[in-house]
Amino acid sequence: MAWHCVSLLAGLQVIFPEYLQEKFVQSALSYIMCNGEGEYVCRNSQCLCQCAEEFPQCNCPLTDIQIMENMLQGMSEAWANSYKDFENSDEFKSFLRRLPSTHFLPVSSVHLLWGNDWDLQNRYRLLQSSLETQRAKMQRAARKLFSLSIRCHHNPNHQLPRERSVLQWLNRVQSFLYCNENGFWGTFLESQRTCVCHTGVTLCQRPIPCVIGGNNSCAMCSLANISQCGSCNKGYKLYRGRCEPQNVDSERSEQFVSFETDLDFQDLELKYLLQKMDSRLYVHTTFISNEIRLDTFFDPRWRKRMSLTLKSNKNRMDYLHMAIGLSMKICQMRNSSIDPMFFVYVNPFSGSHSEGWSMPFGEHGYPRWERVRLQNSQCYNWTLLLGNRWKTFFETVHIYLRSRAKVPTTLRNDTGQGPVDLSDPNKRQIYIKISDVQVFGYSLRFNADLLRSAVQQVNQSYTQGTQFYSSSSVMLLLLDIRDRINRLAPPVAPGKPQLDLFSCMLKHRLKLNNSEMIRVNHALD
Repeated sequence: MAWHCVSLLAGLQVIFPEYLQEKFVQSALSYIMCNGEGEYVCRNSQCLCQCAEEFPQCNCPLTDIQIMENMLQGMSEAWANSYKDFENSDEFKSFLRRLPSTHFLPVSSVHLLWGNDWDLQNRYRLLQSSLETQRAKMQRAARKLFSLSIRCHHNPNHQLPRERSVLQWLNRVQSFLYCNENGFWGTFLESQRTCVCHTGVTLCQRPIPCVIGGNNSCAMCSLANISQCGSCNKGYKLYRGRCEPQNVDSERSEQFVSFETDLDFQDLELKYLLQKMDSRLYVHTTFISNEIRLDTFFDPRWRKRMSLTLKSNKNRMDYLHMAIGLSMKICQMRNSSIDPMFFVYVNPFSGSHSEGWSMPFGEHGYPRWERVRLQNSQCYNWTLLLGNRWKTFFETVHIYLRSRAKVPTTLRNDTGQGPVDLSDPNKRQIYIKISDVQVFGYSLRFNADLLRSAVQQVNQSYTQGTQFYSSSSVMLLLLDIRDRINRLAPPVAPGKPQLDLFSCMLKHRLKLNNSEMIRVNHALD
């Protein structure tokens, strides 16, 4: 276009004096080619507009770029509509209707059924062919868009859509089966057997059927509750919706861990005994804290930590310990401005904090601290009753104090690290005193040597590749022990993995390394 304009202007320039002819052509080209927003310059066989300061984007064809971006946006919508058309097709809907709903379908099973449906495969190939054509058009449009934007001050922000893989389609089928309830929609996570609802509420998840398979998997799901087993495989019995080994001798399990105890109280009896501080429920622990001294007033405005530990790996190696309650006595000054808040972290078999858990007070039906004021005093008994339902293994209990304080203005910048001054009426309001910190529970006799011998037998047979353990009584005993220990795992939020107490015990009480634990659990599975 530029050379055509030059030839046209060459005939017009003769009407001007010679000294104005070149300037006339230059001005006319700048007006035509640059819309009067810059000077049209040609160097090294390349011509472009040298933009004026007030028009920095004069070289950028904004109108053409907007047209191409709108075109790509329409192509992206057409790509998404191709997926919707496939999901709304008779072949896909028919495939979903024929999927069995009487048991859980893992990705492997869905893949097998997906590949065996010939009508669906023909429709899927049409989808792939259509997407391939659309992708070629989008790539051509994207290349043209980027070439138009080469002299612009900003790059186009456009990403080509990626085609869904077969694995993504299989996961979407699972989401249609298990995460499409009450008008809500979600994505299914097979590793956690739960749904992530797109609306943020957990209303999209349907009851997820039980797993059918060999060994301790279900033989059939329950008709009354599809999430639980209805019948079990040979050698296993139905117990509370689960399949457990049938031939386990509970008396032989007691040789490893004495799960049965003489302290067989109901929760109401336990609550009464805790209120009376019955000595039969005492578990003798060691109090450790670098920040708090018992029976001494202190400033609680900054986080304080105290621990109750057993050190069973050194002192009481023949026992595992169960906590059924906590108690402490807290005294405050009259008209106190402090509201104490206690958080509890449990290490079940020693180890680091990453192998423990926080007590979720008030969540999933979990109990809360109960406070009872003592007569004629400013002291309270704080009691946490776990009872039989929430009892837990413990080696160390960490108690954190984080207080909410209505602090006087004169104390807001106080570090709280100085000595306690009970004579100051302002400071007296914030001091508290803790005493009689106690864990209540009982101890289970634990034969570490016998259990280690059984575990090593399983580990050795697994390493050598022999299969004798699949029906041995040792395997059934360890399965029973693992189930009874993990049954005491703490509650977790939906979607989070359950704490594996059995592996934690193998690591810290039997001193197994990670590879040995993996082999033992794999053999049991």
